[in-house]
Amino acid sequence: MDATSSYKTVEDTYQKLTPREHVLLRPDTYIGSVERTTQTLWVYDRKDQRMSFREVSFVPALYKIFDEILVNAADHKQRDPSMNTIRVDIHKEDNKISIYNNGKGIPVEIHKKENIYVPEMIFGHLLTSSNYDDSEKKVVGGRNGYGAKLTNIFSKSFIVETADSQRGLTYRQEFSNNMSSRKDPKIMSNKKDDWTKITFVPDLEKFSMTHLDEDILALFQKRVFDVAGCNPTVKVYFNGEHLPIKSFRDYCELYLIDKADVPRIYECNGSRWEVMLSVSEGQFTQVSFVNSIWTMKGGTHVNHIVDQIISKVNEHIEKKHKGLKLKPFQIKNHLWVFVKCLIENPAFDSQTKENMTSRPNTFGSSCPLSEEFMKKVMKSSILENVLSFAKMKQTSELKKTDGGKAKKILGIPKLDDANYAGTKESFYCTLILTEGDSAKALAVSGLSVVGRDYYGVFPLRGKLLNVREASHKQIMENAEINNLKKILGLQHGKVYDDETIKTLRYGHVLIMTDQDNDGSHIKGLLINFFHHFWPSLLEVKGFLQEFITPIVKASKGNQVVTFFTIPEYKTWRTSLEQETLKGWTIKYYKGLGTSTAAEAKEYFSHLDLHVIDFIWSGEHDMVAIDMAFSKQRVQERKEWLADVDPDTYFDHIADDLTYSNFVNKELILFSLSDNARSIPSVIDGLKPSQRKVLFGCFKKKLTRDIKVAQLAGYIAENAAYHHGEMSLMATIVGLAQNFVGACNINLLVPSGQFGTRLQGGKDAASARYIFTRLAPITRYLFPEADDAVLHYLEEDGLSIEPNYYCPIIPLVLVNGAEGIGTGWSTNVPCYNPKDVIENIRRLIHGHEPHTMHPWYRGFRGSICFSGSSTYDIYGKVYRVRDHLVRITELPLKTWTTPYKEWLESIMLSSEQHKSGETSFIKELFDRSTERLVDFLINLHEEAYKQCETQGFHKKFKLGSTLSTSNMVLFNAEGKIQKYDDPIDMLKEFFHIRLRLYESRKQYLLQELTVQVEKLENRVRFILQVIQGEIKVANVKRKDLIVTLTKHHFKKIYNNNTVSDNKDEEEEKENDSETGSGYDYLLSMPIWSLTQERITKLTEERDKKIEEMKRLEQTAPSDLWLQDLEKLEQILDESLSWEEEESLSLKQAAMEAKKQQKTKLKGKKNILMQSLLANAEQDDKNLEEIPPPSSRKASQAKKQSKNSKLSVTYPKVSEDTLGISWVGGRQDDMDISMSQTKVTSPFKYKNPPINDTEDAEVESLRKRLETNIQLGNHQFLHTKQGKEKTKQLRPLHKSTRENITTSKATTFTNQSKNTKSQAKKETQKSSNKSVENTQAQQQSSLFNNEAKEASQTRHTRKLQSDLLSKRVPVYVVSDSEEEDHDSEYQVDDEEDTDFSP
Repeated sequence: MDATSSYKTVEDTYQKLTPREHVLLRPDTYIGSVERTTQTLWVYDRKDQRMSFREVSFVPALYKIFDEILVNAADHKQRDPSMNTIRVDIHKEDNKISIYNNGKGIPVEIHKKENIYVPEMIFGHLLTSSNYDDSEKKVVGGRNGYGAKLTNIFSKSFIVETADSQRGLTYRQEFSNNMSSRKDPKIMSNKKDDWTKITFVPDLEKFSMTHLDEDILALFQKRVFDVAGCNPTVKVYFNGEHLPIKSFRDYCELYLIDKADVPRIYECNGSRWEVMLSVSEGQFTQVSFVNSIWTMKGGTHVNHIVDQIISKVNEHIEKKHKGLKLKPFQIKNHLWVFVKCLIENPAFDSQTKENMTSRPNTFGSSCPLSEEFMKKVMKSSILENVLSFAKMKQTSELKKTDGGKAKKILGIPKLDDANYAGTKESFYCTLILTEGDSAKALAVSGLSVVGRDYYGVFPLRGKLLNVREASHKQIMENAEINNLKKILGLQHGKVYDDETIKTLRYGHVLIMTDQDNDGSHIKGLLINFFHHFWPSLLEVKGFLQEFITPIVKASKGNQVVTFFTIPEYKTWRTSLEQETLKGWTIKYYKGLGTSTAAEAKEYFSHLDLHVIDFIWSGEHDMVAIDMAFSKQRVQERKEWLADVDPDTYFDHIADDLTYSNFVNKELILFSLSDNARSIPSVIDGLKPSQRKVLFGCFKKKLTRDIKVAQLAGYIAENAAYHHGEMSLMATIVGLAQNFVGACNINLLVPSGQFGTRLQGGKDAASARYIFTRLAPITRYLFPEADDAVLHYLEEDGLSIEPNYYCPIIPLVLVNGAEGIGTGWSTNVPCYNPKDVIENIRRLIHGHEPHTMHPWYRGFRGSICFSGSSTYDIYGKVYRVRDHLVRITELPLKTWTTPYKEWLESIMLSSEQHKSGETSFIKELFDRSTERLVDFLINLHEEAYKQCETQGFHKKFKLGSTLSTSNMVLFNAEGKIQKYDDPIDMLKEFFHIRLRLYESRKQYLLQELTVQVEKLENRVRFILQVIQGEIKVANVKRKDLIVTLTKHHFKKIYNNNTVSDNKDEEEEKENDSETGSGYDYLLSMPIWSLTQERITKLTEERDKKIEEMKRLEQTAPSDLWLQDLEKLEQILDESLSWEEEESLSLKQAAMEAKKQQKTKLKGKKNILMQSLLANAEQDDKNLEEIPPPSSRKASQAKKQSKNSKLSVTYPKVSEDTLGISWVGGRQDDMDISMSQTKVTSPFKYKNPPINDTEDAEVESLRKRLETNIQLGNHQFLHTKQGKEKTKQLRPLHKSTRENITTSKATTFTNQSKNTKSQAKKETQKSSNKSVENTQAQQQSSLFNNEAKEASQTRHTRKLQSDLLSKRVPVYVVSDSEEEDHDSEYQVDDEEDTDFSP
């Protein structure tokens, strides 16, 4: 071919095609491929009458042109709801297809703009449609204006027929030759029916086909069934046969007809969504429809459903199966979802409409799946399959860490491998697992006796992981577990027996731990490890063994008695008399490290005495192990611990070492000790470590500062503390912490940085830098007079702390308690010590105690009872001004620094916000101190509106809950008990403490009697020496004792009280050696033998006698009341000191802030300068935002008429009114009860109020609240009230003058002296208040708290006086009935006097 023949003109190169020509030339763009393809699709199986998922050979373009006409027919149902029939007929002989529907016909009229009939325009011209108005929301399949025209273009013949009853016409027009030619329409009259019918003959040559084959017909028929399933109210016919599909559920059954055992979880959500869920065969499967279009590839509508299911399943797995972790696609693979939906103006990724791409917010509807649907999912085999897959996946991952029978293994630190491990002799090898490196050293010392060929040693690092409850990630990342598998050659999932165990590197595992309770726990965890992964190993005889060493050795001469358990030793000791026990030397072995190398060799020389095989005794062994370590069996574990005999122990001689015996006789001792360490006693509120600290401080008489690290060492030495000193130092620090949320009364003084509320105490300094001592209040709580009557324990030959102390008030109620043990946990909130004191007084006087509610010292938020043993806790937040809020208190246990970090995390940042979006917080200012919370937050306008709508407390996470449903403590008998109410704890404590006062009284009387006898004998002894009747000079001690006995001097021995006084200790020792009982006489210095000394001793004796008489006349309850009075006094002093310190710190901080404000310069600080400049004004405009629980009451108050101020309380009676610590101010913490509104006949009336007297109204209201809360009131009926008013009328004038100066001033029928004193105190308070107010007007946002503090110190003192004097306020009832209801009102309408 020459060059000229290949040349193309510009006209040949650049062409313009008509739309129809373009469709024919590039069909892939419009209808998909025209080439035959093979895919695995769902098609209808006519033989089995079900859907079949099989390989289908078809031309996608041919399927598409059929589907366009079919979807048009289905769309008509949305335009005309009266349509009820669709008929599809396919004639294989002539390849003719017709689709009929009886919906409203196409308008048979000429389009005025296009000047052609409407049917011809929409079927014979491209880019014509009724769906172009996007403002109109339609739920149809058509969108772009191609649809049916594409079918026309790819057909040899295309006939349009429609009946328009509205116009009374029938229209018929035929197109041919790929829409290139058309005949004129035939129009006839029609007055009855509406219908449309499209008949076409596909141009099969363009699809490289000659006829309609079986695969394409099966696909066509499947689509007809689809339409029937998506339109259940329409009768659908295929080749004249009615399809029996009445609902979408019926349609789904075509897929599941042979799967009777799979779940079918169905939900219909409105008229636009229907969903059915089943389980797949390991691959995600979906059958979905959008407006009757089959979306083969799914899309956003399927994701909308599936994502919800995946999220809930994942949430369930994380909650119920914490060890399993799955990715979303792994859950998705087990889902088979059917979705039918109607979407407004749907968008697809192509004209073939196989994948919907519309965003969920454009759907026009949503389909939130119901709780019921999700519950069915969680109970179905779907979840079972997901869990099975997850476990299978974990198993395959665990197998990656399997070991093998290798002769040598390298890279495992601290392993001393047996020489024959991994060889043919491996079955005879033993791996010794020791508790730490020191125990390994002991084992290696012993191996010098038995050799290293058959024994290997591997030290464990503390306690093994509880694999039964650990997550898969924890197990995979646990180096110790992986090392054990490699050392032993364990293979995951393998079942071992007497033969297969020979494939391991070791045939025996010997556990060598301390003989204490923690050692038992390590044994249990190893047993749990083998039982969980390889239960068959425990059934192999001799595989698992334990090595026992002495915990106590008693020796006397050549006689040695060895004990392997403490209960065994105690039993032996109890069996001996005190005299018989003398001469025995007791040595305690608290750990393997106590044994010497020589003793190790002795142990290994007698392995038959020290090695015991574990024995598998049957299924009850398995049950016991599972019960001990499974979290699913907590209740059984509680019952197991409750039924235990305290004297239980495993007898290594008499008992067989079955696994159930180990659990029930040895491991249970660890569980008991774990609970004892974690759960305090109801009597003293202390755990053993705290009790040891207190014992050490009392013994050392710790009144001067000592380093915490040094104190920990002293306590470990003198109180037999056997755990890490770091833990002990943390306990000491905890007893000294006094920030909000720590404790109400700290027993030790924090001299240094002991932690603050900034980080919840985690910011405490190192123990070697901080000092502590006993707090002054501690000895008021634990009187020294009690020490001698407590029951002290003994350990390691030492007399240590008592089994419990007995403070004069139950400390567990004051400081609360938290702890997690075995089977049990506890959470006791803190209560007001003044409430507790008052309730003890009531019990002493025979009255029922008042209800108590949680109270935390220094907490300024709200604690509101919400019912069912639950309290809602709220911080404090104020409106300042435009979008500016101030947070001054956080919920309990929410610490300042983490909260600030959370606030910062939600501020604007490029990583967290998309462009165009606004953040929640615009600007944050932190003014908090280590004691006070103070955040100033500037919000965006939209965010502020959200807060107004949703609630500031919720938006800022200023709410939490506190429950009293898990108050678990050890009772006086040492058994765990659950308490339903703090009053139950108080009553149990009350009886124990009262009995202790009786014992104390008897002990003190006995001591006084002995002291009187001592003094009398000393006087007589001195007289007889002076008179020469007794000679002491140059006389043998033995003869002197005979002389004293002859003169009838009484022998008096020293008591056994513990003291660090060296002289006294020596005296005891000497007295013990001589056994004379006369040391109190013979040890007197020589200058005592004078007449002056006689006179002095006589005076002392008379005083002791008088003291004894007073004590005899004092009831034990009176002793208690005296102690309570002292405690209350020091509480008030402590509160006063804290207030003054707090106020001085606040004022210093305010001054520093003020100076810093002047230093702010630069454009970056403009906003801050603006905010700080208005701080003083902001202080005056602060408006507290009430928490959710009090909003209704607040709104009701605002809407009340006639300016009536009311306060809502629970049912009020003299026996049920609560007592509040008057030392804490009213504004510090609001204690609200149930917010149920109840009417009341009670009114408290005051004189008329004008605009200048608002302060009087508020003061009067607060006085009323305070006195009612204190129980400082008395109910009077109307007549009695009038008489009382006349009686107290003269006091009215002074009341009006002083009401604004003291919130707690109460006028009563006291004596003139009492009233005069109260008036002076009030005037002083007024002067102080005025001075403080003037000083505070120049301060910033901190002024509010400072002002409250200064105005309430005097108030507290007066309130405290009120409490002690119990002077009543009179509440007058308008009703003659004595119905003490719950709303008290200040009525400002009537000009009458009021009764204080």
